Amino acid sequence: MSKQNNFRKQVKSFYSILVVAFVMVLLIGVLGVTYMMDPSAFSSKKDSPNSEVVNVTPDNDDWDKIENGIHLRTGFKDGEGLMTVVNNCTNCHSAQLVIQNRMNEERWIETIRWMQKTQNLWDLGENEKVIVNYLVTNYPPKSKGRREALTNIEWYPLEE
Repeated sequence: MSKQNNFRKQVKSFYSILVVAFVMVLLIGVLGVTYMMDPSAFSSKKDSPNSEVVNVTPDNDDWDKIENGIHLRTGFKDGEGLMTVVNNCTNCHSAQLVIQNRMNEERWIETIRWMQKTQNLWDLGENEKVIVNYLVTNYPPKSKGRREALTNIEWYPLEE
């Protein structure tokens, strides 16, 4: 009889473990579905006054503001054709990408053709000349030579 009672106890404990595991899986499933339906339901900042999504855009006065010869929103230098470049180039990529790629007129035109062929850049029409002139004038190629000496570096000895 004791073998039979021992077996029953083992079955009951196994059954209890299965019930607990089923309840846990069910609870995780309900929480997962709830999260998929409304992720903000689990946000601890729900009652916070700052929890609303706020569209932060500069005032119209600051949108195209230029200080010290720099267009603040993009970092472009002020010059003839600036807004044409801003309106055509920064729709697809960062102004920093344009600034770092210093090229001559021929290379800029090749790059524009490549973007038109492979990146779906629209036909720039009369704006192409304005854009290229702005870029060549304000971001011409630099003769680099050797790189500048590194400064403000803490050197450490290599162990052998």
